[in-house]
This record gives sequence, structure tokens and C-alpha cells, in this order.
Amino acid sequence: MIWLWGIGVFVVLFGLVAFRGAPYVPSQKKYVRQAFSELYPLSHKDTLVDVGSGDGIVLRVASKCGARAIGYEINPLLVLISRFISRHDKNVEVKLVDFWLTQLPDRTTVVYAFAATPYIKKMIHKMQCEANRLQRPLRYISYGNVLAGLEADASVGAYRLYTFYPLQSS
Repeated sequence: MIWLWGIGVFVVLFGLVAFRGAPYVPSQKKYVRQAFSELYPLSHKDTLVDVGSGDGIVLRVASKCGARAIGYEINPLLVLISRFISRHDKNVEVKLVDFWLTQLPDRTTVVYAFAATPYIKKMIHKMQCEANRLQRPLRYISYGNVLAGLEADASVGAYRLYTFYPLQSS
């Protein structure tokens, strides 16, 4: 009977994510490294926010490039796993937070996300609002999805880089 509860909790934790964004799909370190070297070379000047950071692999790769890396994750189990695996890395921070309901840290330079197709328009709007709020360009690395209506600055494999520029208010 206890195992049924365990399965139920697991299904609920991972199933809830489907209603807020993309499901958990582990990133492959090799391809993340390639994106951070060929698409957008990260450095100590960057702060990366990984939306739906899962087990934190993107955060740890970004940290090895010298960047500050902040993960936003809504699954408490994945937050615990990511925090545990990244516990000795001072450049990695994992937050139990809903990306849609919070602002990016002011020092954010790049956002990384695997956004499910139904959320692309919402992501474009959120990124534009954040660039406007911060009053500076924000880079966005998309894994596996095209941002409809926008032209990518560059691409490598399944990754695309976009830049959101602040719009002037009237």
C-alpha cells in the first residue's frame, strides 16, 4: 500500500509540471556544452537562469563556464535532487519557484529553457516584459523549439539563440 502512495506522489509531482510548462526531459551535457561554447559563450560576466532546471545539469555546465547559474523549478523533488548534486558549487542556486509568477534577477543576462509548444507565446511575452523591465537586452537559448514570429540570432543543433531588446515606452 505504501508503494501506491509513493507512485501517486511521484505522478503528482511530475504531472503538475505539464500544466505549468514543459515536462522534465534531462539535458545531455555534451549538447549543453556545445550550446554554451558555440551559440552563446558564457563567462564570469553572465548570470544564467534555467527555466525548469530539473536535475541541474545545465546549471552545473554554466557554472563550469564561469557563469552564475540560477535554476527555477516547480517540482520539489527535482529541486532537492539538483541542490544535492550541486551542493559544492558556489555558482549554482536552485529555487523552488514558478517562472511565470516571478521576475528574473536583475543581473540575468541569459535565459535557458525547453518550453513546450503551447507556452511559446507566453514565453515571448515574458521575455519581452523582462527585457523592458531591466532596460537592457536579454539573451534566450531555446532547446528544441522555434519562437514563432522571431528570427533566431544563431542556432546549433536543436538550440536557438534569440535576443530580446527593450522596447521604448511612449
